Formats: sequence, C-alpha cells, structure tokens
Amino acid sequence: MYSIGIDIGGTKIAGALVNELGEIITKTQVPSPAHSAEDMELAIVSLITELSAGNPVIAAGVAAAGFIDAAQSTVYYAPNIAWRNEPLKDKLEAKIDLPIVIENDANAAGWAEYRFGAGKSFTHMTMLTIGTGVGGAIIANGELFTGGFGAGAELGHLRVQPDGLECGCGQRGCIEAYASGRALLRYMREETQNPQLEAQEGKKLLEDGDPAAWRAVSTLGGWMGVACASLSAILDPQVFVIGGGVAAAGEHLLNPIRESFLSNVSARGYHPEPEFRIAEMVNDAGVVGAADLARRHAEKL
Repeated sequence: MYSIGIDIGGTKIAGALVNELGEIITKTQVPSPAHSAEDMELAIVSLITELSAGNPVIAAGVAAAGFIDAAQSTVYYAPNIAWRNEPLKDKLEAKIDLPIVIENDANAAGWAEYRFGAGKSFTHMTMLTIGTGVGGAIIANGELFTGGFGAGAELGHLRVQPDGLECGCGQRGCIEAYASGRALLRYMREETQNPQLEAQEGKKLLEDGDPAAWRAVSTLGGWMGVACASLSAILDPQVFVIGGGVAAAGEHLLNPIRESFLSNVSARGYHPEPEFRIAEMVNDAGVVGAADLARRHAEKL
C-alpha cells in the first residue's frame, strides 16, 4: 500500500507516491498558484488524483509553510499562501475519497529525516533547516512535537540576541536573523567587502574555496551553535540534524556549530553531548515526511 505526499513551495507544488519504506515510486510537480487559495486547492486535488490513479493508496499528506492546528486539519496562517483559518483538510476530503493530513513543511521534513534519514537511529532528534529563513522540527521519544495548539517547533524564532537584528516575524534577535541563507549572504558581503554580492556569486566563491566566503559560513555556524546550546538545555536531543541549502557545506558548517555549541552549552563536561549530522533526504524530505505522517494517521483510524 502507498501514501501520497504533497509539498507546497513558493514557486512549485511537488507530489510523490511513497511506499512504507519511505521510497518514492513516482513523483511530479506543478507551478504553485500561491495567489489564490481556490486555485491552490484545485492544484493539490489534481496532483493527488493523478498520483493515486490505479494505485492502492491509503492516505495523503500535505506539507505547507505556516501554522497548522493540532488536529492536522486547519491552516491558521500561511505566510506565502492566501490561507487564513483555512479548513484545508475538510475541503480536500470533500473532493478526494482519502484521509488527508495537513502538516507544517519543516515538521514533515524533520519526520522524514527521523524515519528514513540522518535521525533514524535515534528517538530524540532536533532538526534545523537553513534556507531563506530557519525552520525546525522536534522529535521527542519517537513522536513529532507540535505543541498544544499545533504551532510549536518554530525554532527559527528562538531569541539568541536580545534587542538584536530585526527578524521577518516582527521581533528582534531571532536565530533566523543570524543563521539563515539571507544572513549568510550578509556575512559574505562583509567578508568580501562587496556590498553588491549576489547569492549565486557567493555560491561560486564557496565552490572555489574562497577564504572570505568560508569565514562567512563559520560565522553562521557560530550562531547556530549558540541556538543549539539553548535548545539542548531544553530538549536534550541525542542528535541535531542540519538541513537546507547551506547544509551542502557539510563539515565546513558542522565544525563551527560544534565548537560554538561546546563553548555555550551549560555544564559542559558533565552532560552527554549530542551528535551533529547533515540531513540526508534533501529535496525529497517534505513529500516523504508528509506521506509517512498520512500513512501513520490512516493506520490509526
């Protein structure tokens, strides 16, 4: 039996037919009509219908950026889609004869890493995804943590610098302002003394081994280590999994994270130290996680 995972991005919607081992059988994608809630709903229905045709599918999961309620049903708020208190599960199930689960995209990606990727040998995992912003997911004792209202694990908005840089959430000092892809570009501009440097140029500098570009990565890693030290005191994970585009730096990113973590962690030397790993699922994490969460939900019905 299969399940379907849908991952909604700012420019495209990806869909995949996934088996119980987390393996993708087939996948597809369409442009994302983010301007229209109705068009988005129709696009999701079309993808699920296409992927389920002729296949024994038991459920479908939809992953999207935003706040999802604890029942995995209603989108309270989506920053890049016209959804406000949107009863998405009910709307989709009215058009599709399958159980539907709605989940935050970072949670879905984290679940995929826990089940099939870098976190599969652990029961307590914290994932931080470094993209345009910083996303997060928490696995506690083998369960996905979403909080009392379903909107928990927004780890990108952990405060690391009181009265610090302004964040897109409206507050100041969030780790997203210091360890996101946008922050990395800012550090690169400072290190290269080129205020006009663009993201693709920065990527090329890293590929060429430019020392200034790698110093920028170390700065980002230092801030991420500060965040992980605070998270460790609260969550006590066995492993931190680092995902997102910047994670392609591998050990060049993990080493400064580890160093900063050890400099900032409480009671150093008297507490077991977590592992730090790079995410393995890359671009497939969202669809695989959404599909597996949907399967898990359907098997409990």
